[in-house]
Amino acid sequence: MKFTIFGLSISSSWGNGHATPYRAILKALHGQGHQITFFEKDVPYYARHRDLAYPNFCKLVLYSDWSEIRTEALRESGESDVALCASYCPEGAEIIDDVLDLPRPLKLFYDLDTPVTLAALERGKVECLRASQMPEFDLYLSFTGGGTLDELTSHWGVQRAAALYGCVDPDAHRSIAPRAEFMCDLSYMATYAPDRQQKVSKLLLSPAAKLPSRKFVLAGSMYPAAMKWPNNVSHFEHVAPTEHSALYSSSRLTLNVTRGDMSRWGYCPSGRLFEAAACGTPLISDWFEGLDTFFDPTAGEIVIAHEDNDVIAAIELSDEELARMARRARERTLSEHTGEQRARELVSAIEQVASHSDVERARSEVA
Repeated sequence: MKFTIFGLSISSSWGNGHATPYRAILKALHGQGHQITFFEKDVPYYARHRDLAYPNFCKLVLYSDWSEIRTEALRESGESDVALCASYCPEGAEIIDDVLDLPRPLKLFYDLDTPVTLAALERGKVECLRASQMPEFDLYLSFTGGGTLDELTSHWGVQRAAALYGCVDPDAHRSIAPRAEFMCDLSYMATYAPDRQQKVSKLLLSPAAKLPSRKFVLAGSMYPAAMKWPNNVSHFEHVAPTEHSALYSSSRLTLNVTRGDMSRWGYCPSGRLFEAAACGTPLISDWFEGLDTFFDPTAGEIVIAHEDNDVIAAIELSDEELARMARRARERTLSEHTGEQRARELVSAIEQVASHSDVERARSEVA
């Protein structure tokens, strides 16, 4: 199949969680024989932090304005089997209008931020999508599963909704030799977000303050300059995907904290969980509904933390206990949460939609 994709960014992982899953899935699609063109608006903050300018698994087209690339992009889309628009794509609603007018390709929307998107739509306008456009897609792919899929069809009029969760590329994320600058008892990697900072303070900064002899790492951009943390917390403003394995492999444990909207909806695992697990790093996470669909706390695949003392107790586990937990999570990840698996799920969902569309078209012709 030929795919044309309009997304936020595949060339830069700075300040966003989109680039990494895009890379894992598109690399797998390419390996399975599919062709992909990815259109990305060339914005200054990603241009300054571009860590994949020339992907070898897709054609990347950078553009400064939709009007300058519109003719080429619509030609490319019209010759494709699938045209996929995605969340947080600049000028996305305008692009969608043009794509939906094309006769040939199946039209998909991939929402890597579904709870955030729906909350924003309820409040008013969203640049990447209008509510009136949602029922026009042949398939709405959601980073969030569970009841969100029912919400999309029953409340927002989506024709078909399917989950396409985060994932990992095991070739890019694997256990390697620890690095001195990243060595720590607990790491946390995520862009600053006000709606999860209270939990970050409780589950990272508070344990750090109570365990002054232990080492902690916070990796992520956009944290306020005035923010203070304990002296035993090292901050890295950006750790590129090529360095993720080094960070995780240098951490006795790593922490996941879920954004507010995503925690309320549940069934929205961060790709960071899969990356860390693939590196053989033990996981701690706050709880959200559906987490046990991906990692089973009762089977020792992950530690659930509600308070700072839960984190402290995990840090004080023996190396042997942590190694067993890490091994179980890694086995689960490599069997269920890779880019290869997500690519197969995507192709299967597209084939089902295409088959359904063929049946509907045949029925209409008979009628």
